Amino acid sequence: MLGLLLIFFIGKYYYELAQDYYKHRWLYGIFGIAIYYVGTAIGGVVLGIAIELFDLNFNLDNTFGISIIALVFGVATAFIIYFLIKRQWNKPAIKIDKDEIQNIGSNIDENN
Repeated sequence: MLGLLLIFFIGKYYYELAQDYYKHRWLYGIFGIAIYYVGTAIGGVVLGIAIELFDLNFNLDNTFGISIIALVFGVATAFIIYFLIKRQWNKPAIKIDKDEIQNIGSNIDENN
């Protein structure tokens, strides 16, 4: 039940971010949830590799511990991607005046 709430809030924050920047809301809401699951999968792979490489004495039968580690990786991945998208959308667009565009066109004609 708590996992569903977590997924709901991740989707909600991505949805609201897309709404603030006039993007496709549902697409980014679902994207946020997918990013969470990708993060949990990456966490599982990293954990498996770390156990084998460093010969960690980790009990793989402990599903609660593995779930907590996967949750941390998933939330961290969703959090990082959220702020990367937000930073990208906050960048100001380059604005060119109408006169500058006409000057560019006249310079091209003069060179030919």
